[in-house]
Amino acid sequence: MAPVVGIIANPVSARDIRRVVANAASLQITDRANIVLRVLAALRACGVTDVLMMPEKGGIRGHVERGVVRARAHGDTPYPAIHLVDMPVTGTVADTHRAAAAMRQAGVAAIVVLGGDGTHRAVVAHCGSIPIAGISTGTNNAFPEHREPTITGLATGLAVTGKVPAPVAFAANKRIDVCVNGGELREIALVDVALVTERYIGARALYRTENFRELFVTFADPEVIGMSAIAGLLEPVARDESGGLMVRLATPEQRQAGTCGTILHAPIAPGMITPVGVTDWRRMPAGVPFVPEIKAGSIALDGEREVSFSARDRVSLTLRDDAFRTVNVGGCMRFAAQNRLLAGAPAPLPATA
Repeated sequence: MAPVVGIIANPVSARDIRRVVANAASLQITDRANIVLRVLAALRACGVTDVLMMPEKGGIRGHVERGVVRARAHGDTPYPAIHLVDMPVTGTVADTHRAAAAMRQAGVAAIVVLGGDGTHRAVVAHCGSIPIAGISTGTNNAFPEHREPTITGLATGLAVTGKVPAPVAFAANKRIDVCVNGGELREIALVDVALVTERYIGARALYRTENFRELFVTFADPEVIGMSAIAGLLEPVARDESGGLMVRLATPEQRQAGTCGTILHAPIAPGMITPVGVTDWRRMPAGVPFVPEIKAGSIALDGEREVSFSARDRVSLTLRDDAFRTVNVGGCMRFAAQNRLLAGAPAPLPATA
């Protein structure tokens, strides 16, 4: 059977409080729809004829359908057929959960995700072994790598149609499993887990660094924005490297007394460079449970507060290697170039007299 690709485009990513406190951009619905159209055109060029798309109420679907109609009116058929997941639409993260689970059940070959770190985390929570291809449309986009969506679409198409061998086409990724009270509550993070002193969830998005106490990351990249930027500026850890990093952050009292070891100026949000005190950091080996020192507060997963805990709760964090798969966009495109996968038949030579 011909491969089917899933598309989950979050219409409300990049709408948190960091839009107000930082100089962050905001993609309009038309921009998101245009990204989907570019991905669709790239998939079709690789031979993908059908996609399964998450329905939403934000307006992406309507703009995409108008783009398809315009192309047909000009006699073009550059896009695959679009099928919508049969599911209720609530306008919440539950839509992403349902869509990812439905696409997994339908056996899609890959899922293209438009959103920030939180959207990708929601997809990974339900997609199982289905590889994902991330496109940055959120606020803190540490997980999805920044590149032109057309290239992401081409790589995904080449991967799912088997033109690029699986060991090259797909890459293993890490995650952190958060366990509260021996499994009473389980959550995951793709990039970072931050423990903060605030007990309330509130606006969810993190930006007040004076409340940070401990940070656990799957990779530490000095080129990203958000909590993981703190770790990246201390000791870089690659995405394809086993294990992660744990960082302990200074209290305001320690900073005032000058007893914290390091002061970092970290890009916590777009355009927001904040001094952060660090008292200690160390490697976080895969498979080893870590118990945080902070006794009460809240747990932020990939930049958003999700869980409150008290001194009565038992919290542990374990990093897992090879936890889920992504499309290796760079690897796919290099293989395509080396093997001339996108080179058509040579043009006929003109006849000589």
